[in-house]
Amino acid sequence: MTVRACRSTATDDGMGRIAVEGMTGRPPARDSIAVMTTPDASRSPNAATRAKAALKRDPWDLPDVSGLVVGVLGGTGDQGRGLAYRLARAGQKVIIGSRAAERAETAAAELGLGIEGAENADCARRSDVVIVAVPWEGHAKTLQALRDELDGKLVIDCVNPLGFDKKGAYALKPEEGSAAEQAAALLPGARVTAAFHHLSAVLLQDPEVEQIDTDVMVLGESRADTDVVQALAARIPGMRGVFAGRLRNAHQVESLVANLISVNRRYKAHAGLRVTDV
Repeated sequence: MTVRACRSTATDDGMGRIAVEGMTGRPPARDSIAVMTTPDASRSPNAATRAKAALKRDPWDLPDVSGLVVGVLGGTGDQGRGLAYRLARAGQKVIIGSRAAERAETAAAELGLGIEGAENADCARRSDVVIVAVPWEGHAKTLQALRDELDGKLVIDCVNPLGFDKKGAYALKPEEGSAAEQAAALLPGARVTAAFHHLSAVLLQDPEVEQIDTDVMVLGESRADTDVVQALAARIPGMRGVFAGRLRNAHQVESLVANLISVNRRYKAHAGLRVTDV
């Protein structure tokens, strides 16, 4: 697989495009597809039939998510504000969360579009889907404090564990393997996914930008959950959500942001991702 870096039309030091090439898109032969069954599944005569049907399902047949309430923890930061703005602009009901309700309410009023502000716990309780966009340094503490409120929720972690020194940005590897896996460990009752890592906060918040041409890598353990996240990404003009594996693969997705930062600095661009042949 080769990676092709592309200039975007932006000229300042935010985020452009990276195209990933080399995928053939050729499905395996029918008789080479194995259907895995558990002891329970083997007792059901319809289990194998359902599994085969899932393999044949159109990957772009995504659910209607327009009625879901989306909460954004860390919604007063640049990335959180940007995601809140874009989703609300697309017609989604959005609640911004912050440690201080007053701060969240101020940010919501500045953004408009019917966005509401609330303290983190209230934001989590009132939302169907919760995006985690807090700084890496406060990631674990924030989620630990919201364990009860996030129980049963669909959580989208978009946090990138990074360090910075004189050479630039570099990836950090959490003990759990990634920020998303840390979230899953801290929130055993939540349905944790990972997405929205490679988006430019500058582009997200710019009202003059009509669409953001990029793909969103979506990871998770349940197809039903990742389908919802893909559908949310697709609500933003120019974006696609692309399934990219299970949470154990989240580290390299989070880490790629360090490379994109280097691209941005060199080419004065707003670098993102585009997966080709999909």
